[in-house]
This record gives sequence, structure tokens and C-alpha cells, in this order.
Amino acid sequence: MKETVDIISAHDRAVASGKKMALATVVHVEGSAYRRPGARMLITEDGELTGAISGGCLEGDALQKALSVIMQSKSRLVTYDTSDEDDARMGLGLGCEGIIQVLLETIIEGQLNPIELLRIASASNLPAILVTIYNMNDRRAEQVGTKLLVNRQNEMSGDTEIYETELAIAVGAAFEEERSLHVQVIMNDTAMDTLIQFLPPVQSLVVIGAGNDVMPLVDIANVLGWDVQVLDGRPAYASKERFATACSVIVSAADRILEHVEFNQRSAVVLMTHNYEYDKAVLDQLLKLTIGYIGVLGPAKKLERMLMDLKAHHPVTHPNLYGPVGIDIGAETAEEIALSIIAEIKAVFANKKPIHLREKEGQIHGEKMKAF
Repeated sequence: MKETVDIISAHDRAVASGKKMALATVVHVEGSAYRRPGARMLITEDGELTGAISGGCLEGDALQKALSVIMQSKSRLVTYDTSDEDDARMGLGLGCEGIIQVLLETIIEGQLNPIELLRIASASNLPAILVTIYNMNDRRAEQVGTKLLVNRQNEMSGDTEIYETELAIAVGAAFEEERSLHVQVIMNDTAMDTLIQFLPPVQSLVVIGAGNDVMPLVDIANVLGWDVQVLDGRPAYASKERFATACSVIVSAADRILEHVEFNQRSAVVLMTHNYEYDKAVLDQLLKLTIGYIGVLGPAKKLERMLMDLKAHHPVTHPNLYGPVGIDIGAETAEEIALSIIAEIKAVFANKKPIHLREKEGQIHGEKMKAF
């Protein structure tokens, strides 16, 4: 989501400067590639790039082709075969052994263009589906492009006329599985390839505690583009001056946390005040809620003691309770512990078990994108 925010910001700067733009989107991948379908890069007419469609090997060529797209005001589908020796000689050899389809779209102001659809998705912070239609069988044909946004509440923005039964079923399946899909739809008697991209909401992180060891946790989460809130009962600690990169900093008594924060299945909460009674009072409230991740800093005995103290209120522990918080990377410093915590939160919400990638069988990115 941070990449999307950066692209929107770059777009707005370009509009203010009167620059023309094109958007490059990875729409299909066969085999291995550095970026997966849905990766985007904004290109301005003077060569400014925001976002990425590869590890840096495709960007130069994509820039040249995007400049042609901007001049002609006509979208184009480009194929990069990273297993082809000719591509390697051109300087495009990624060693990924994949075939990457990149859609280059002109950005026309005054229309509900792809950037505006991304803006709507980002602002709503609801799970959404972005629909991009292209034609791999006939690259010279009109490439329809990114035309429709549908959120979890079935609110639509863009070209709603394309939202027919076949596409609606695929969108419903993408929401159900919370993953992107490929599907072919018939438009004007022509089979068109379609990327149905699942856009999860921004990851929410609530940190209970405002000590010095919280600072690197907030900073790393900010780099990732997460929505971060810091809460503590001590005004001298919980201040915006100390946590400039947090979205909000709140002073609150332990028993009034729920007045300030809305928790849901996408929320991650980390308790790290180093105050046993404060953490326990907060945990007492959190155990009653549906929350995707609750982490408790400190030794296992601390959490066991808390749960024993709260046993009368909570005979069953929370399914998403993690304590001691973090994954084992040999962390010692506050910065290393923060990295450990962030990695565990990311793994939990991605439904992944942390392992060395060299021990992973098959592709790094897991299952291929499903063809519906």
C-alpha cells in the first residue's frame, strides 16, 4: 500500500507541474519474477519513476516504451521474457526464468483513471478489487486497461458497465479467498484477459506503550506504510514530538483504551509499556475482541501470570495471542526486537510460517495466481 501512496503523491506533483504520465502494471507472470501481478510504476514524460515492476532490470526499457505510449496516447501491452537469451543480451536478464506481461496505460486527467481508482481504494481503507482488462492474444488490439474498483460493500467506481455476471462471480471469489485471480471475460465477442487484483486494507498497528524501545517499532512500521497508533498513560512519553512518524499518539488510562481505538480482524496490537498492571488491564479488554494479532512483550512467565490473574474473566485464551512477542532472530537491541515483532506480524497476516527461503520448495511467492 505504501507504493500506492507514493504513486498517488507522485501523480499529484506531476499534475501540478503539467507533466504527462503513464502507468506500468504487471498484469501477468508465467514462471518466476521479482514482482507479482499488481506491481505498478508511474512514469512521467521527463523520466521520473515511482514504484517498481522489477528489481531494476525492466525499468529502463519500460521507461522508453512508456514515453512512446505518452506521445501516442495509446495503451500498450509489453512482454518481457527473462528466460530468453536475447533479453539477457539487451540487459534484461533477471535470472528469474519468467515471462512478464506489463500493461502501459496513459493517464488522462479529468477522467476516472487508474490513479484515481487507486486513490479511492486507499482512502476507503476497505478490502477492494481492482479490475484491469488486457488482451494477450492480440497485442495490437485496444488494451482496455484498469477500469473498475469494487469494495467489500459492493460499492463501485469506474466503468460499471463491464461488471457483468461472469466478472461479478470472479470478483466474489477473489473477496472470498482474499487473493488476486486471473479470468477471461467476453467483451464485444472477444475473449479478454483480466487481472482481478485483491487490495487489502492498510495494516493497522496499535502499540500500547511509549517507551524508547517503541520508537524503532513505529519507525519500521512507518517505512512499510502501516497505520500506526501509540497509546500510553504517561503524557511525558506519549507525545507527537517523540513519535513523529506515528499516525496518532494518544494519552489514555488503561481501562479507557477502547474509547480511542477501533479494533478488528486486521488489527495488530503490541503491549510493551513495561508496566504489568497497565498491560494486564489492556489485555483484559482485548481478549474479549476479535483481533488478528495480540503480542505481549516480555518473558513467557509474565504472560502466564497475566492469564492466571485474568482467568476468572477469560477461561479460554485468545486464538491470536502471541507471547513472548516476535520471531526468533537472535534479537537483542530495541531495533532488532522491533524487526522481530514486525516480521511476526507480517507472517501472521500473510498466513505464513517463517522459514529460510532456501528451505522453501517451489516458487518464493508461493502458489501461482489462480486462473478462475
